Amino acid sequence: MKKFNILKGIPANLPMMNVDTDMIIPKQFLKTIKRTGLGKGLFFEMRYDENNKKIEKFVLNMEPYNNSPILIVGKNFGCGSSREHAPWALLDFGIKCVISPSFADIFYNNCFKNGILPIILDKKKTEELIQYSERKENIEINLTEQEIKFGNKRIKFTIDPFKKECLLNGLDDIAISLEKSEKISSYENKLKKNKPWLN
Repeated sequence: MKKFNILKGIPANLPMMNVDTDMIIPKQFLKTIKRTGLGKGLFFEMRYDENNKKIEKFVLNMEPYNNSPILIVGKNFGCGSSREHAPWALLDFGIKCVISPSFADIFYNNCFKNGILPIILDKKKTEELIQYSERKENIEINLTEQEIKFGNKRIKFTIDPFKKECLLNGLDDIAISLEKSEKISSYENKLKKNKPWLN
């Protein structure tokens, strides 16, 4: 997993409420267990018409938002099923940060496990960022400082310290376990010695 610290980019906004994981990545794209290639299916039913042609007015089909690494969304984003393909699709598309007044719990935690920073801001601050996104200017997200910089303004955000450290160091669940490999090996060796009948 790539380390996350400072992210700069023009944010795209999709201020819909209750966007569920099936809207983020429809079920027909769930046949793979690979984390790559899912970007093409991101918001598929909103990005494409019945003839698989791009809907020009959809925000992620418009310049410069089609290259946005930051997505601003409405409350309760990522609700519905617990499919981990949802953050995989966002990341494969190039989105590394999602800002919302609230997230579904499982989606929120899955983001951290896949190197995406989900930021919770109140509705007023979220709307302020949405308005700013229409200027098509960069904002900066600094995870170390826990702040968003845009224009002459700064917005602070909160984050769980452990999740923050994992993102800063690029650690997913497997990497966290591997950091303790020496202790695990030591425990297993002691177990073999003291209780050989378990092996």
